[in-house]
Formats: sequence, C-alpha cells, structure tokens
Amino acid sequence: ISQLNTTIAAQTQLIVSLQKSLDAANERESEQTQQLAAFKEQIDFLTKKLFGSSSERRQDVMEGQLCLFNEAEACQQEEASAPALETTVKSHKRKAKTTLAEKLRGIPVEEVVVDLPDEDKICLLCGAEMKLIGSETIRHEIEYIPARVKVKKYISLHYGCPECRETEEPYIIKATTEQKPLMKHSLASSSSVAWTMYQKYANGMPLYRQEKDWKQYGIELNRSTLANWIIYCASHYFEPVYDFFHRKLLEREFLMADETTTQVLDEPGRRPQSKSYMWLYRTGEDGRPVIILYGYSETRAGDNAKAFLKGFRGYLECDGYQGYNKVPDIRRCSCWAHVRRYLIDAIPKGKQYDYSNPAVQGVQYCNRLFEYEDWIKKKNVSYEERKQLRLQKEKPVLEAFWSWLDSQNPVKNSRMDKAVTYIRNRRDTLETYLEDGRCSFSNNLSENAIRPFTVGRKNWLFSESPEGAKASATVYTMVEMAKAHDLNIYKYLNYLLEQRPSLKWTDDQLEKLAPWSSEVKSLCNNN
Repeated sequence: ISQLNTTIAAQTQLIVSLQKSLDAANERESEQTQQLAAFKEQIDFLTKKLFGSSSERRQDVMEGQLCLFNEAEACQQEEASAPALETTVKSHKRKAKTTLAEKLRGIPVEEVVVDLPDEDKICLLCGAEMKLIGSETIRHEIEYIPARVKVKKYISLHYGCPECRETEEPYIIKATTEQKPLMKHSLASSSSVAWTMYQKYANGMPLYRQEKDWKQYGIELNRSTLANWIIYCASHYFEPVYDFFHRKLLEREFLMADETTTQVLDEPGRRPQSKSYMWLYRTGEDGRPVIILYGYSETRAGDNAKAFLKGFRGYLECDGYQGYNKVPDIRRCSCWAHVRRYLIDAIPKGKQYDYSNPAVQGVQYCNRLFEYEDWIKKKNVSYEERKQLRLQKEKPVLEAFWSWLDSQNPVKNSRMDKAVTYIRNRRDTLETYLEDGRCSFSNNLSENAIRPFTVGRKNWLFSESPEGAKASATVYTMVEMAKAHDLNIYKYLNYLLEQRPSLKWTDDQLEKLAPWSSEVKSLCNNN
C-alpha cells in the first residue's frame, strides 16, 4: 500500500507537470495564433495601402443589405425638425456647362480673316464684281506664346552747369530712380523672382528644372542664384507681411493646426538624414478672412507649437498628436476624420460590408456624424443654430457611439485595438466641437492646406539649409493665402515684391497688402 501511495503521488505529480506543460503549450499556441493573425492583418493593411484606393469614400447602402441606422426614421426626423428652425435648404441644380465665350473671357483675341483672292471675286455668270454680304466664324484656336526675357537697362543721366564747370566746385546733378533695386548687384527683378517662386511653390517645379527653362529663354541662371533670390526676398520683403499675418492669426478664437516632415541637409549639429518638420496653422470656420501660415522647426516637439501660438486663447482643432497639449489657454478639438481613418484601417480584408464586424460598425457611426455635418452645412444656418442642430442630431449618435465603444474588447495589438485605444484617449476632446457652432468637426481644412507642401516635397525632395526651409515656409504662406482668397498667385507675389514692404511699415500699411484688401483683389484677380 505504501508503494502504491508513492506511485500514485508520483503519477499525480507527473500529471500536474504534464498539465502545466500542456497549458503552457496551449498558451504559446494561442499567442502564436494571435501573432499570426496580427501579421496577416498587417500584411492585408499594407497591401491595401499599397494597391488599394486611397479615397475614404464608399457606398454604405447596398441592395438587400440592412444598415446600422434606420434611414426612413432618420429622414422623417430631419423633415419634422426642419421647419422648427425656419431654415431653407439651397436648391441643388445641375451646374450649367461653361460656354465658349465664358472660357475665353479675358483672353486677347486676334482675328484671322480668310478672304478670297481678287480674281475669285468676279461673278462667273455675268462678270460683275462681287460685294461682301456677310461673314462666318469657322473655328477658335488657342495659340501658345512662349515666355520671353528682356533686360531692363537703367541709365542715369547726369547734368552739370556749363558756367561752373571750370570752377573748383562744379555743380553736377545725377538722376536717380524712385525705387531701389530689388537686390543690389543682381539681375533679379520683381517679375523674375515672383515667377521663380510661383514655379517652385505653386507648380512644384524644383530649381534645377527652372535652370533649364531659363537657359531656353536665352540666359543662364544657375540654381544657387535662384535659391539666393528666394531666400533674400522672402526674408527682406515677405517676412514683414508674414509677421503681420501671424499677429492677426493670434487674435482669432478658432484655429487649426497640422504638421508634416521635411528634410534639411545642413542643420547645425544634426545628420542630413534627420527629420525636420513643417507646421501649418490656419484660422477655423468663423466666417472671417482665412489666414494660413507655415512654420519650420528642427523637431516635432510641442514647444514649437507653444512658441508659435503664444498669446492665443481659444479652440484649437488638430490631430491626435499630444505635443499640442503644451499650448496653454486652449480648448482642444480632436479630428473625427482621424477617428474614421483608424476604424477604416481596422476593417479586415473583404469585410467592408459586414455589419457584424466591430470596425464596420464604428465606421457607420462616424459616417452618420459626417452626414449630419454635411446636412447642417447645406442649411446655411447661423453658428448658434448650427450648435443647436449638432446637439439635437449628433449628440444621440455620440452617446450611442460611446456606449458601443465601451463594449469593445479587441485582440491586443490588433488594428482594432489601436483604433479603440486612440479613440478612448481622446474621448473628451472629440466632443469639444459641440460647445460652439464655429468649432470644426474635422481637421480636413488644415490637411488640405498642407497638402501642396507634401506634393511639392516629392519634386524638390529637401532644403539645403535652415534659411532655405524658413524661406520656403514664408513663400508657401503667401502662395496659400493667394489661393485661399482666389487671387492670381503670380500677380500677388509680384505685387508684394514691387511694394517692397519692410519691418518699418505699420499694420495699417501692411493691411493694404493683405489678400482680403479691396485694392489687392482688384489688382491681383484671376481675370
């Protein structure tokens, strides 16, 4: 019996040991299965990013497919609540096709008259001379006139008194121009520098390609000369206007911000491969003139945003970057477009219309909020009414969304886990937009404003020095300001350079150079 007890104890210990080994093996298998699923999810995600559509638009309602929301009830609620606010929805008419006269408006027209030879103007029946009875337009053609370069040679005439010429102090006067040269000892003019800036910062043409263009025009200008033109004019003539825009920006109550990477080769104490950053700050949807500013910094530290926005008090719409929390005296608004983007990335391959999938459900909630935002915007209501409509329509959707979010328990380290964590960490700031109708629902406006820089970066790749990066930020500001106010970009750049603003100018003088100025609009329009 003693031996049997010993054997049973040994067998029991062996069973316990084997059970632990089996549990450990099962745990390892579970971890490996989760890891394999995570790898497969990552492969599907990267494949979609590489080969899939980059657009976030999709058709959520399919024939025979139930939707997360009851569209009929929602439409009834919208129709029932619309008269209470006494608002009218703008009629949606098909845009009329542009006529030929509208396309050619403002373009000089050269008439080419097609006439008969004199010998054909004799009537073959009676021999009488034929008379002109009318004309007909055969066709229109657009003729391209290549750019031409000419040299403006300034000659100063000198005058001397013939009576005093033989004296010890002859009286001589030299004629001088009213306006000083744009750059001393340089061929640069307002038009040539403005064209160089326009080509690079509006059309994304790097300087080495412009160098070839100038050679085609008949003059050799190397890229270093063109770069010096940009840096000098940006720091001497655009910087006072930039600082004026900056002061006006800080006076607003609603701002938006975004940032992206750039590369600067010769930054002191840093490797050429180091990432630098270009920041974008713009005014929000407060109905006042748009102000867009670019800013360069060596790092992405939140202190850069804190320094740039020093003195600002109000609502700041931005993405999920925590560095903006260093900016004091602000009410931060988070972007719902980023929330939807995280959820879209979490949808498994081929499950875009599987409404039992949690990620698809989350996207449906976001889409519903965006639909309400578009519906409110089309009503063209006041900001106070916009706030009330948001509370009435979007608040219930938000409450349902947070209830749904609390019930989620995704697999650790999965795309859905990252999306849920991202949303939970920004739950408070995602509802800030309900406090004021002028708050933006998403950060899309600032992302659209910074996109020209990201597109141009693919062409010119990097900046040579910090001075060049700062000049790029300044010139991009002027270009985007002209775009935002529907001005001719080249005309506006040329106008600023012709005016030669300096740091001695007052705000009243600089106000006249702003793109919302009536004088600037009349001189720099697109016609």
